[in-house]
Amino acid sequence: MQWILDYIPIVLFFLTFKLYGLYWATGVAILASFIQVTWLWIATRELKKGPLITFVVILLLGGATLIFHNPLFIKWKPSVVYWIFAGILLISQYLEKPLLKRFLAEKITLPETAWNRLTISWGIYFLVLGLINVWVAYQYSTETWVNFKLFGTLGMTLCFVFAQITYLSRFHPLSESTDA
Repeated sequence: MQWILDYIPIVLFFLTFKLYGLYWATGVAILASFIQVTWLWIATRELKKGPLITFVVILLLGGATLIFHNPLFIKWKPSVVYWIFAGILLISQYLEKPLLKRFLAEKITLPETAWNRLTISWGIYFLVLGLINVWVAYQYSTETWVNFKLFGTLGMTLCFVFAQITYLSRFHPLSESTDA
């Protein structure tokens, strides 16, 4: 359910871009992200780090896009967010406190090597996704970048999640093999 909520500002950005252009879409995305963080705060009485990081980055880079009328700022926003997440995951791994294990250990049981691989693979995935976003931002039109931002990253993430599920299924109690 949380991932659907995370995509609302992106979908609103996409729709507003198609109807009114980049600058209106940027403003709508900033507002939608603010509403998302506020709603989560009201509902849970805690500030969720992922949406908060995304809001701060979109406020800064989206704000710069609006102030300077330069679309490159907003185009860098996904990469900055991905790289922050990658950094958090990879640093947590090397501090020997894998973040994914802390969040998911109550829901799934995995050997330590699997937690390590899962955390590192997500960190690397976010690093690569950030690089791909920058490449698309500089190599293609803003229209193409906006389409990539919604459909390309969603498609790549779904494929990556499927690959992770396939890997994790090896550790399911019904699986015959529990090799890492």
